[in-house]
Amino acid sequence: MTKYQGSCHCGAVKFEATLELEFGTHCNCSICTKTMWTGAHCKPPAFTLLAGEAELTGYAWGHKVSTRYFCKHCGVQCFGKGSLAELGGDFVSINVNCLDGVDPHALPLRHWDGRHDNWHAGMRETPWPISRSATSSASGRPISGINQ
Repeated sequence: MTKYQGSCHCGAVKFEATLELEFGTHCNCSICTKTMWTGAHCKPPAFTLLAGEAELTGYAWGHKVSTRYFCKHCGVQCFGKGSLAELGGDFVSINVNCLDGVDPHALPLRHWDGRHDNWHAGMRETPWPISRSATSSASGRPISGINQ
């Protein structure tokens, strides 16, 4: 286990976490896919927010398994907190991209199927599928004027 420090882009939020970084995790849920979050998990006692609590805002979605916390100034999602039986209960998910001195591209990846709430299947080495739609907007209609 190694203690890492991390921060958001502007430096308003700083944290440290004690992690075993054998691999990074990718999840195929809608938020992880859209933000390309590379995660690592730890138990809450292994995480310390060093600065910026007042600079954070949170976002919970779907089944409210986790709340992602991001900097109000630069918008970077630094970590999430939640509880999921398949992860051993309470957890903190660290955005590995925010850790100082860590190259997330150098880590082997493991994949979760969060999009289908398939947490009981555990992680695997190959990505879980993502259903693709032919439309790009919330209304279900193609977005016009982009790339035309």
